[in-house]
Amino acid sequence: MGTKVDLLKILENNGGEYLSGAALAQSLCVSRNAVWKAVEGLRADGYDISAVTNKGYRLESIGDLLTCDSIKRYFKTADIFDVEVRKSVTSTNTVLREMAASGLPEGYVLVAEKQTAGKGRHGRSFHSPGGHGVYFSLLLRPGSKTLVAPLITSAAAVAAARAIESVFGVRVGIKWVNDLFAGNLKVCGILTEAVFDMESGLIDCAVLGIGINITRPDEGFPEELQAVAAALTDRSEGKDSERSRLIAATLDNFWGFYADLGLREFLNEYRERSIILGRDVNVISADESTPARAVAIDDDCGLVVEYASGERAVLNSGDVSIRF
Repeated sequence: MGTKVDLLKILENNGGEYLSGAALAQSLCVSRNAVWKAVEGLRADGYDISAVTNKGYRLESIGDLLTCDSIKRYFKTADIFDVEVRKSVTSTNTVLREMAASGLPEGYVLVAEKQTAGKGRHGRSFHSPGGHGVYFSLLLRPGSKTLVAPLITSAAAVAAARAIESVFGVRVGIKWVNDLFAGNLKVCGILTEAVFDMESGLIDCAVLGIGINITRPDEGFPEELQAVAAALTDRSEGKDSERSRLIAATLDNFWGFYADLGLREFLNEYRERSIILGRDVNVISADESTPARAVAIDDDCGLVVEYASGERAVLNSGDVSIRF
């Protein structure tokens, strides 16, 4: 994983004690000069590392820095993801789709501290203030027909839900097809965008974007979101590398499903986490809103609804809202 990542792990696990350059060099099988360079690299990334003559180095605090190395060190799935972190982008999905045209390989991940034009479904925006959430996109090259897109989104929803619970201990439910809710408020949005090869009819690539609200923005959520959106914590600042851990856990979980997507190993859990099954909903299309009841999720992640007439339909796109 690299000297910087390995050094950070040793310092973090050392309980706040000093470690000499010689001891670190021996543990890492590198020179003392390489240790010094790695320390300087970590400091440049924002880590607070003190150095005392005849004592060595000590990590003073971890905080919630978001860097390529801070994410990579938490991966359980090795050598799959190539991570890039940027301070600010318009939208990680938009930028990664543009980058994909140059032939980037599957597994490339673009992470941003903030988005200035975060994207949601149906042209909506996703509020993405710096330092208060995770906003990232993953490049996929599934080589499959259109049917794969809803499976990717649904698998990602379960992957993110598991990651949120493992890092924050917060139970979340899934609102078909792509939103995660804590209680009655949205904490995560997922957007899968496909680029098609017109000759073959296959997906040339897909970009999976995930945005998760973690801490409370200093200025709060915009007025139009205050009744529908929330953060996973009441804190205004992150800690303990939680953003890096959340990104790594989500990607690890997702890849476990994606490697054999056709097996639909996520599907039962997706259904169990649903917050709309058995409830009255409004089916929204264009300017119309039609009352119905959500009765099932089929094997292709379509939502089965039943209208007042008794007629049933399978929704593979569109949107629904819960009727309270």
